[in-house]
Amino acid sequence: MNIIRGFATTFKHLLEEPVTVQYPEQQKPFRERYKGRHHLRRYENGLEKCIGCALCAAACPADAIWVEAAENTDDNRHSPGERYAKTYEINMIRCIFCGYCEDACPTQAIQLGHEHELSFTNRKDAIFVKDMLIDPVPPGGQDTPQQVEPGKFDRPIPDMPNPK
Repeated sequence: MNIIRGFATTFKHLLEEPVTVQYPEQQKPFRERYKGRHHLRRYENGLEKCIGCALCAAACPADAIWVEAAENTDDNRHSPGERYAKTYEINMIRCIFCGYCEDACPTQAIQLGHEHELSFTNRKDAIFVKDMLIDPVPPGGQDTPQQVEPGKFDRPIPDMPNPK
């Protein structure tokens, strides 16, 4: 009796459309909320959005992000803030793609994209450095570091006189 029920189940599913996708020739679309590979974003003028605050690293439950900040100068400007991320690394082996780094960023510098094909042959390849994460310079923008006019990015603190 059990054999007959087993064959009945098999024959019933033989006539159905298969759900298997022939990857990579065919790819199913991802949901809009899917969180994949990280990207460091830029402003339209080419400056980096990351200000080196390391809030993303503090929010990461897997401790996968390492940020080392450095000071911006008028001759060597990477971001509009006082600091920029001199070193930015994400260990993709440790990353759980939760998106907490994206939520913690005050400048929306880090965003998780939709790329999902991440494979590594050794551990060193799994550490994504800033050059691998940063977006290309937008059309009409300049690459960093930029040289700017002195005081162009100075912002006085509210209710305080401008030092100039």
